[in-house]
Amino acid sequence: MKALITGANGQDASFLAELLVDKGYEVYGTVRRNSVPESQTSRISELHREKKVKLLYADLNDAASIENVVAQTQPDELYHLAAQSHVRISFELPHYTMQTNTIGTLNVLDAVRKNSPFTRIYNAATSEMFGNCKDSDLMQREHTRMKPVSPYGVSKLAAYNLCNNYRNAYDMFICSGILFNHESTRRGINFVTSKIVVDSLRVKKGLIEYVQLGNTQAQRDWGHAKDYVKAIHLMMQQEKADDYVVATGIPHKVQDIVDYVFDKVGLSKFHLRLDEKQLRPEELNYLKGDASKIKQLGWKPEYSLERMLDEMIEYWTNNIERCIYV
Repeated sequence: MKALITGANGQDASFLAELLVDKGYEVYGTVRRNSVPESQTSRISELHREKKVKLLYADLNDAASIENVVAQTQPDELYHLAAQSHVRISFELPHYTMQTNTIGTLNVLDAVRKNSPFTRIYNAATSEMFGNCKDSDLMQREHTRMKPVSPYGVSKLAAYNLCNNYRNAYDMFICSGILFNHESTRRGINFVTSKIVVDSLRVKKGLIEYVQLGNTQAQRDWGHAKDYVKAIHLMMQQEKADDYVVATGIPHKVQDIVDYVFDKVGLSKFHLRLDEKQLRPEELNYLKGDASKIKQLGWKPEYSLERMLDEMIEYWTNNIERCIYV
């Protein structure tokens, strides 16, 4: 089996690449050209160095480059994970977010349709598509109304609808994973879980005075990326393409993570400050996913939130000097 992963250096892509290599796949990945080359392959450097993942330059906003890599690799499975994935930044870069996430996905779909129509496609959707909509039991599932509250969520919903359209119109195998928040030691430090861990350790070392956050009362359903890539692969092995929610079903406040990490690191509530710049113009207050559908295929999460945070705290305690703070 041959797989192509867009955005190969991302958190999910790196775990997925390891999973596919272990399963005997021939794995290709796309990366964008970066002026700091070590940033291009930091999460998959070992796989790349050992030639277990072959990297190709491509950019979602360059349709020709996407067509080239699809035509060149002719993958059995294409995992479309590349995106502008930061919600708050999507308010600052709405045009870029829409272009990359929506038109970029369209470029991927068209490249496969024209050059490799047998290829199965996975599309990385997101719980941000729901916005503040939820069912009567306060959960979100595949048929819950979607009304996103950020340019990122809007861009992903448009891409999700494109995937459904191409699946029906051209009889293509396209499935979307509606993944709720998922983290790991490989999560970028400008995402809230990593930011809390890294900044708490920086406060402990006297490098900064406070951990500064936006809305700490927002609730999210957090899982581990290593669990979620197993669900991604599983849905691609089904006879019929479909869409699946991937979640733990357990919501937590951002404040809960702060309290847990502060307790582990040895900080007090006085080390937390509100940073209004980190507040979203329109807030998403609550996410809790119902993963019953994917669980019927045999998937279940193995990591608890606490185990994941312990892993992140241990990693950054040992690697804090590698943190380039932005």
